[in-house]
This record gives sequence, structure tokens and C-alpha cells, in this order.
Amino acid sequence: MTIATKIEEAGFQPASRIASIGVSTILQIGARANAMKREGLPVIILGAGEPDFDTPDNVKEAAKAAIDRGETKYTALDGTPELKKAIAGKFKRENGIDYTLDEITVATGAKQILFNAFMASINPGDEVIIPTPYWTSYSDIVEICGGVPVLIPCDAAAGFRLKADQLEKAITPKTRWLLLNSPSNPSGAAYSEADYQPLIEVLLRHPHVWLMVDDMYEHIVYDGFRFTTPVAIEPSLKSRTLTVNGVSKAYAMTGWRIGYAGGPKALIRAMAVIQSQATSCPSSVSQAAAVAALNGPQEFLSDRKASFQRRRDLVVGRLNAIEGLDCLVPEGAFYTFSGCAGILGTTTPSGKSIETDADFCAYLLDEAHVAVVPGSAFGLSPYFRISYATSEADLVEALNRIERACADLRR
Repeated sequence: MTIATKIEEAGFQPASRIASIGVSTILQIGARANAMKREGLPVIILGAGEPDFDTPDNVKEAAKAAIDRGETKYTALDGTPELKKAIAGKFKRENGIDYTLDEITVATGAKQILFNAFMASINPGDEVIIPTPYWTSYSDIVEICGGVPVLIPCDAAAGFRLKADQLEKAITPKTRWLLLNSPSNPSGAAYSEADYQPLIEVLLRHPHVWLMVDDMYEHIVYDGFRFTTPVAIEPSLKSRTLTVNGVSKAYAMTGWRIGYAGGPKALIRAMAVIQSQATSCPSSVSQAAAVAALNGPQEFLSDRKASFQRRRDLVVGRLNAIEGLDCLVPEGAFYTFSGCAGILGTTTPSGKSIETDADFCAYLLDEAHVAVVPGSAFGLSPYFRISYATSEADLVEALNRIERACADLRR
């Protein structure tokens, strides 16, 4: 028997740090839906958190020019000086926050920013407060880094926003971070200055708690909502806040993989240590493209936002007209997070009982050929998320199918 055979028979033993973590439910649903499409089924996928617009032409041209100049080598570890200057300009221009270049970090997507920050700051048993519903990666990253996610349910009655009394009760001596996302994936809920202020007052009473804010959907807000970020409201929080952003959503650059953040120098240096042993620098070409995105024309953002708002209004209106569904109007992002409590307890035409939001989403995929994501994947049930970052024609057809599927349920 060869050594290779012995190893194969012994079996792979995964590290304990990932024992409770699996592949994202969103990715699993997407993989199954795509497999069904390959089989010839007319599946409409409303699960992707990705704009359907193309990357702006000036951004693509900047990338091509960088290649032609030979800018295809390693760059500075956590961002080129040119990109850091563009990021500093963005923070000053759009958020009213002054960051020096050594207070800025660039990574291969915002997900790596979060990973670097938690890996650099969390000791085993440290707690991270995360309001639910939340982006699925948040709690998994915390666990991989040895921390304990403290999940605080924030349902539709609360506008899917954390309240000050909830935060106060959740803080313990072990609390290391509070993680907020505005506008939110998956709910589309956003925090105004008035929403943030009571939370800031709690944080000011607990100086050992640091704040991480994910502002990725900053430019996708509706109905005159005024975006803001905590450090702009309370500058004294700057010394313990990491303000996370990126070019993926606003500039339709998901595949370019550029995220960035501003924060205290000591944290930024520690994050660079983690990145140096993980991926090293982000893509040189993607960084050149991101400079063009941040420094270039911004007028197109309002047109794209208007397109998303039309789709939001279409989806929310249609969902609320379906018996058993209840959908709040999101302030931003490109998702709806609809309640489906009125569907639970029903029976499908084939005799299956719908007991959970996961059951409902499975029914929609199997019978209506529409892929959506259950709220349980985001830490809050019974809800389901629709991404309306797709064509209006597909949205209309998908909503027609959902309506018919719900009408076919026996109550």
C-alpha cells in the first residue's frame, strides 16, 4: 500500500476553526439554480449581489492603459500611493473625513478588509456584535478568526435597524467590535444620522468597543435619503472605527476585487501584517482601474440609482400585493427582504408542507423556477431576499411566477 493510499484512507481532517462553517447558502442556491439552467429549465436567478450594469468605460480604459504601461508587477503591500490618494480624496469629498495615507488600506475586496481587521484584532473568545439580518460572511469570518458573533435580531418592526437599548444590553467586557452595514445587505435598510446618534452615544459610554461600518452600498440610496457614516457624525470615534468601502457595487466592479478602508494607523499596520502573509498586494491593474473610478466622472451614479429605484418600486409593489407576503420599502442597496410568515403552514400542490422560509424558497425554485435566498441564511426568519439587480423583464416574469406559486398553495 502506497503512502498516498494510506493518506487517502485516513481521510482529511478539517481544522476545528471551520467545523461549523459551510459554503455560503447564497452560493449553494446559485450553483443549484445554474445547474437547473444547464439542464434546460427556465430558471430566473434573483440571488446575486451584483449590479447588472457594465464597468464604466473610463475605468476599463484606465486598466488597459496600465497594462500598456507595464504596470503589471507587485505594488505596495496595501495599496499604491495613487489609489490611497484617490481614496483619501473620496473620504474627504463625500464623507467629510480626513484620512492620511497611512490610515488607509486596500485589499482584494471588502471581504478581505473585514478578514484582515478581525484577524489582526480578535483574540479567542472576543465578541463581535452583529445585528441581524446580516451579510452571511460576517459571522463566519468572526468565527474563523476565533471570535464569538453576538447576533442581535432586528426585525421588520424595528426597520431592520439596531436600537440603542439592544446594543447596551449586548455589550460585555469581552465585546471587541460592533459591526454595522448601511445600506444593508440583505434588507436595504439604512441608518440616518438620527438612527446612528443613539448608537454612538452608547459607544461613547463604552470606550473598549470598536466600530466597524460597511458602507459598500453608500451610493445606492433612494427617496432623498441622506447617507452618512458614524465618524462624520462623531469625529471622536475615528480613533476606534474602521470605515469600510469599495468599488464593487457603485462602479459595477465586482470582479475587479478592490475593497478599501480608513482607520487608526495601528490597526492599519496590523492589517498589513495579515495581508502580507495572505495575498500580499491587490491586483496592480485593478488598482489603476479603481483610481479612475474614484477620480473620474460620477454623474452616471444618479442614472443607475434611478434605474434601481424603478426596479425596487416594481418589486415591492408586486410582493405586497401577494397574499402572505409583506415587504418593507428599502432605503438603499438593491435588495428586498420580504416577510413570508403568512405563507408558513401552507401546503404545496404536491403535498409538501411549507414550515420555514427555506421551505418556501425551495418551493419557488423547484416549482416556479425562481431562485431567491431564505432569511435564515442572513440570520433572521421568516423572510426571503430578492436581488433586483437584473432586468425589469426578468423581474416581471419572476414576480408573475411567484404570484402564481403562492396562489397555488393550499391554506
